Amino acid sequence: MQRSSTSERGPLWRDPAVRALVIQAILLLALLGFVAMIVTNTLSNLEARGITTGFGFLQERAGFSIPQTLIEYSGDSSYARTFVVGLLNTLLVSAMGIVAATVIGFAVGIARLSNNWLMAKLAAVYVEIFRNIPLLVQILFWYFAVLRALPSPNQSLSLFEAIFLNVRGLVVPAPEPLPGFSATLWALLLAVVAVVALTIYARRLQTRTGKALPVFRLGALILIGLPLLVFMLTGQPLAWEMPEMAGFNFQGGVTVIPELVALWLALSIYTASFIAEIVRSGIQSVPKGQTEAAKAISLPGDVTLRKVVIPQAMRVIVPQLTSQYLNLTKNSSLATAIGYPDLVAVFAGTALNQTGQAIEIVAITMAVYLVISLVVSALMNLYNARTLLKER
Repeated sequence: MQRSSTSERGPLWRDPAVRALVIQAILLLALLGFVAMIVTNTLSNLEARGITTGFGFLQERAGFSIPQTLIEYSGDSSYARTFVVGLLNTLLVSAMGIVAATVIGFAVGIARLSNNWLMAKLAAVYVEIFRNIPLLVQILFWYFAVLRALPSPNQSLSLFEAIFLNVRGLVVPAPEPLPGFSATLWALLLAVVAVVALTIYARRLQTRTGKALPVFRLGALILIGLPLLVFMLTGQPLAWEMPEMAGFNFQGGVTVIPELVALWLALSIYTASFIAEIVRSGIQSVPKGQTEAAKAISLPGDVTLRKVVIPQAMRVIVPQLTSQYLNLTKNSSLATAIGYPDLVAVFAGTALNQTGQAIEIVAITMAVYLVISLVVSALMNLYNARTLLKER
């Protein structure tokens, strides 16, 4: 005779799964109650002190200037516009830093494993110096000891009387697109599509026949040659606004402020020292038999590195590389030390001091950095999934 399932299991309160579910529900309710209590007390204290809450301040006039803006901005712009300007400046220096740090880091990491004794030692010295000096100290060094020691605008270092370098930054001619420039942009877009199509075709051809096409050389030729050809055929699609000395400073052209240069150099060089070690460890994780097999079939050293070693090392490199990209993005907030107008300086700094909306501004700033980090992580995880070894 079969017993009932209820009698076999016993009372529900003795079931471990049920107990775990009840305990988790209680903890969740306690956490929600704790958060609600904090929010209620905070709102009550703010109301008692006459401090307004909400995001209405974003539409108010900011009333201060920003030295670097990638979009139109003036003192009459709103705090919402200030937020966008600071966010774009943060994204600019982060993107520039990621690109430069990746290039420098890969070069130094490969150099550390070079058979050339001098090159390997110089790469080791670079890593040991820059990764052991605090980033803030490096930012201050590049800004005060290097860039602030440049001559005044009247005594600027010049190149072809068109590019000027002085204590206030790098001044270069500003491009002004003419109607014919749109054809060059369309040519560039077509070149990008052609390079993607060439890459897909070359990969399928190599899988089917084993024949490898020089994708890098052909792609570079298409990507540079096609827009350049259209640029030359359209006559003069660009005009250049040349910088000219007027009074005590230059007028016209584009000025790259020294704060951006100092922050970019410090972030790139500092992060590259860690990326170099990641690249070195990733390359050393590839079994030596892979290199020996490549030599056995007479593959050149550079081809072995690009086609055999690096693709296998990327599965070790990419996860650690993601952490360095996230660190670089968050470390850009140290720009406040030298006055670079990033999100923290202009929004969580000047805007917060003027409005007093600390909770709202800090919450927005934290949310922005969280979103940026999640996006970078998602993109790197997507790339990491493509570099993993596929088991058959």
